[in-house]
Amino acid sequence: MDFPFLFYGVVIWMIVWAIIGSIATKRRYLARDLDTSNANFLGAMAGAALGPVGIAALWAKTPTKTGHLTLGLGLLTVLIVAVTFSFADPDNVCVTSGGFVASQFVNGLIIGIIYGFMALGLSLIFSILGVVSFAHGEFYMIGGMSVYYITAVWFPGVSPLIGVMGACAIAFVLGAVFERLMLTPMYHGKIDRPVEYGILVTFGLAFTLQYFVQATAGANPVKAQRFLSFPRWSFPEGGDPVWIKTSRGSLTLFEQVSISSPRLTAAITCILVLLALLYLLHRTWTGKALRAVSQDREGAAIAGINPDRMNMLAFALGGMIAALAGALLVQAFSWLPQVGAIPAMRSFVIVVLGGLGSLPGAFLGGIMVGMVEAAGTGCVPDAQKAASYIPAYGMIVLTLTLLLRPTGMFGRRFASSTHGQH
Repeated sequence: MDFPFLFYGVVIWMIVWAIIGSIATKRRYLARDLDTSNANFLGAMAGAALGPVGIAALWAKTPTKTGHLTLGLGLLTVLIVAVTFSFADPDNVCVTSGGFVASQFVNGLIIGIIYGFMALGLSLIFSILGVVSFAHGEFYMIGGMSVYYITAVWFPGVSPLIGVMGACAIAFVLGAVFERLMLTPMYHGKIDRPVEYGILVTFGLAFTLQYFVQATAGANPVKAQRFLSFPRWSFPEGGDPVWIKTSRGSLTLFEQVSISSPRLTAAITCILVLLALLYLLHRTWTGKALRAVSQDREGAAIAGINPDRMNMLAFALGGMIAALAGALLVQAFSWLPQVGAIPAMRSFVIVVLGGLGSLPGAFLGGIMVGMVEAAGTGCVPDAQKAASYIPAYGMIVLTLTLLLRPTGMFGRRFASSTHGQH
């Protein structure tokens, strides 16, 4: 049986039963007066994985606790697609090369960590201010440009660490000044339609930053030097096979999985900064004040917290996180004033996938998008087509999320915790 008939036949079968399952399960939950927030997604996964059998089982049992069940059905759906693909096209490199699959998995995980870290800033801003910042990609661009100019133009030879710290400081100050001047009037009744106002002013900031950088720095691509070069080392020494090997620009595991130095450095730094951010939010007075404002602005003010100051801090921190992601990746990619467009789009996808305002959801959503992109890119035989399809994978994930679970993976918890914020 040829590849298109088998694979696309199974996919169409799964899509049809997913649609039927989504509609039928939601109606069943409504008829029984149960929570329907996860019914569409649960029914779609049951239909896609088990067809009419899964839908009938849900119809009969109608479970109230669906978290683990949904996860299991989702993993089963992915497994079915993967097995069908392997049987339909046994000559594809994703099937024949285990080392290639491992390499794609590891690199997808690493880039997903970076995606999730950048989306953290956008999610933090929304959870505190209730504003979706459309200038997030421009803060990412500012971070990379700042590192390049600090380390290569203004102070040649200076440590990259100084450049990264300088980029973070520039983005933090820029975000704080913008929030205080342009967003503060939203909270004092001076703006009739604050949501639309927030969208417009952040769009204005995005255009201003992009064209200001293009006017001052030009439109030619720039790239910073590699921050860190690995020493030449292998383990075991002189062994056969070599399990771990490092060269100046990459780390190789088991002679098959290759990780570039810039991406590995960026991913490790993102994890460390994420841990520091979680410590700030959960273990310090400032972090608890930020969380209090996100839950109830008026209640936090009664308790002695200055909501305006917390809003300014949140927007500045969110912009700084995006700038840090750009500062770490300017050593890996060429940088242009328009470089923030695609990362900003990915951040919106990730935030919707994880649930608006959910920091764990943003990070896990980033990892999921990174893995989907790596799998989709690696399994397309034509390398040029594979690269051009990368933005499409995020849009597919976004569309499915909006159709099946509009609140995202952790959106329900956020919606309940921020009730009455604005």
